[in-house]
Amino acid sequence: MTTNENQNQNQQNKQSHLFSNYARWPLAIVRGEGHYVWDEQGKKYLDFVSGIAVTSLGHVPPAVKARVQAQLDTLWHSSNLFQHPLQEQLAVELCALSGGLDRVLFVNSGAEANEAAIKLVRRYMHSIRGQKERYEIITFEQSFHGRTLATLTATGQAKVKDGFAPLPEGFVTVPYQDMEALKQAITPGTAAIMLELVQGEGGVNPADADWIKQVKELCGQHDLLLVIDEVQTGIGRTGTWFAYQQYDILPDIVTIAKGLGSGFPVGAIMAREYLAEAFSAGTHGTTFGGNPLAMAAGLGTLETIRDQEILDQVQRTGTYFMQKLSELKQHSPLVKDIRGKGLLIGVAMAMPVARVIELAREKGVLLLSAGTNVLRILPPLTVTTQEIDHAVGVLASVLEEVQKEAESNIAGGSEEVKSPVR
Repeated sequence: MTTNENQNQNQQNKQSHLFSNYARWPLAIVRGEGHYVWDEQGKKYLDFVSGIAVTSLGHVPPAVKARVQAQLDTLWHSSNLFQHPLQEQLAVELCALSGGLDRVLFVNSGAEANEAAIKLVRRYMHSIRGQKERYEIITFEQSFHGRTLATLTATGQAKVKDGFAPLPEGFVTVPYQDMEALKQAITPGTAAIMLELVQGEGGVNPADADWIKQVKELCGQHDLLLVIDEVQTGIGRTGTWFAYQQYDILPDIVTIAKGLGSGFPVGAIMAREYLAEAFSAGTHGTTFGGNPLAMAAGLGTLETIRDQEILDQVQRTGTYFMQKLSELKQHSPLVKDIRGKGLLIGVAMAMPVARVIELAREKGVLLLSAGTNVLRILPPLTVTTQEIDHAVGVLASVLEEVQKEAESNIAGGSEEVKSPVR
């Protein structure tokens, strides 16, 4: 946030009955349709945040809306004490799309999916394999796996852990894509390796294909489970149903959430058949997970992506977007790198990106950060090339404005804004 936005946030916090744990933008979204949202004043914005990779089909997609509306007239909740036909239907669809995963457990969020994955790893080693000493999971710096006590401990970023000690044991974090550090971290107590194939919140860092192949081989050599966190990359965001399908591997466990429900809270853990026995009756559960409304939204989401051949579109528009941003990089000294997969795109900057996000918002385009110096761009999977052109044009004008501001402040002797042009 910029200084003015922080002052406005502090004032709002004093007047609100809500906790102040969110650094909210000075903007209230009241309506969404397609790729656009509107604020309380009626201003229209091109939404390239997508609810942080959630509204992947845009806002209120017709097929999802129809399924949810029909379910609203039928049943909202019954709990997991009863049979769930919609859960079975969605699980069948997901397993078929996965290329080899066999079991699904529905939860409510990405953090809950990752928490369940951690519990599955531990219980499999403890109760099925009889190896009680094997419970450690290796994760990576700059990763993000959630905000429960276990998942924030698994996360490779110190900022999410501040003030929450003592943290649960059982996690070892090593540098991302450092094979020697990974090998050295493996001990007789290691049970699994957990990673994102594109680190989203941590800076939009895609994994190298050769490194992932070595990680998979390492798991085989040491009898480790491979857990892939696809909370942000799954359900088409990178141009395939799951990002791991671009790496020619089949993980033991996969977690998904964000894009699965088109805005309805839903997550899932998917696993191979031999792990199923570890989650026997009573070992894990959730009151709201897999409720009929979320299942209807998930079925409508998969149906739309499949029937409209949206994965092919993501591959085309993702390539187009990267090309346009690469052209922008050639003309702006503030842009240092363009990276990502599909429509999960990062623009690494030579400055903090808060001011860029603020000015883009003023010009009607919503963008996100991934750390201090990286723009994260998450358009709907159905974005058009015309909308991409518009967004890149706005970003170009914003960067020119930021560059002029920085030069003006340097000329005026302001130390606060010198850093953007270094």
